[in-house]
Amino acid sequence: MQVILLEKIDKLGDLGDLVDVKSGFARNFLLPQSKAEPATPANLEAFQARRAELEKAQAEGLAIAQTRAEKLDGTTLTVTSRAGTEGKLFGSIGTDEICSALAQAGNEVQKKEVRMPDGPLRSIGEHEIALHLHADVNALITVQVVADDE
Repeated sequence: MQVILLEKIDKLGDLGDLVDVKSGFARNFLLPQSKAEPATPANLEAFQARRAELEKAQAEGLAIAQTRAEKLDGTTLTVTSRAGTEGKLFGSIGTDEICSALAQAGNEVQKKEVRMPDGPLRSIGEHEIALHLHADVNALITVQVVADDE
């Protein structure tokens, strides 16, 4: 299925690109979230008419993401959790805990922006966590997990 991208999407294309995607990906993800439109002649003409508006909105989103990244980059969070004597946690630290710790520090981050490719944190120590704030903007934070003294 051929679609017109209405915003930049990682590993797929930029704003305005005509791309071929599987129909399920378009039907279930791109179209419902208004990230793309079917590539019909009428939609191509309508897209060209609103292209400047979409480019302006994308530039504003990029500027906001860069400002957030400057504020967040290099931030160190301390999260306490119950742990055993060998340094392993009773449970894990996931995206929810990281988002709430950032919110307490005054930085709002959504769960979908937190990238944890190795899964939840299960041991005490320092861990580097990537935040994917925009298709072109990433920030690194450090999460220091310490054992609870109970």
